[in-house]
Amino acid sequence: MISAAVVMDDMRRRNPEIPSLMRAVWALTALYSGPIGVGLYWATGRKQIARDSLWRRAGRSVAHCYSGCGAGEIVGLILAVGVLALGAGWAAAVTFSFAYLFGMALTVGPLMQEGVGLPQALIDAFWSETASIAVMEAVAISVDLWLAGDAGMAEPLFWSALAVSLTLGLAAAYPVNALLIAFGVKEGMHDPREMAKS
Repeated sequence: MISAAVVMDDMRRRNPEIPSLMRAVWALTALYSGPIGVGLYWATGRKQIARDSLWRRAGRSVAHCYSGCGAGEIVGLILAVGVLALGAGWAAAVTFSFAYLFGMALTVGPLMQEGVGLPQALIDAFWSETASIAVMEAVAISVDLWLAGDAGMAEPLFWSALAVSLTLGLAAAYPVNALLIAFGVKEGMHDPREMAKS
């Protein structure tokens, strides 16, 4: 919570040009991963960065993917474990499905706002996000199952394992996003310094 508050305060006071979607992205990234999320925002998401680079664009892109996938993963886990009391395999499948759905929605929605039709937005999102989501969730879900085991939602281990697994999923998907941008599969999120000029 403190990390998310630090990021939100910096966006409010020093980076007000950041659009609302990216504000939510950075707040969720800091909420999920604490100081690591703050560090990623500080290094890649602020207009105060000295210069942009492939790795900084990848940082913004992976945070964008992570915020949606993380939300989907949390919803999926609450539904699969807390409501339906499913076993580990089914819980993993439900969690992956929700993470994929939320991650895709976070790409399809903005594309449609830019005037791209739904069929094309779905195709574009599929090609630009599937590899990142798949790697992120394969790592996150595997680590979560390994660390949490049969822990229930009322146990601290359940939530601490989720935080660790989400952060490791973020780290695993970071180079994937850099490769997708380098090969032109995805554009990457805009330089925050350009937003400050407009």
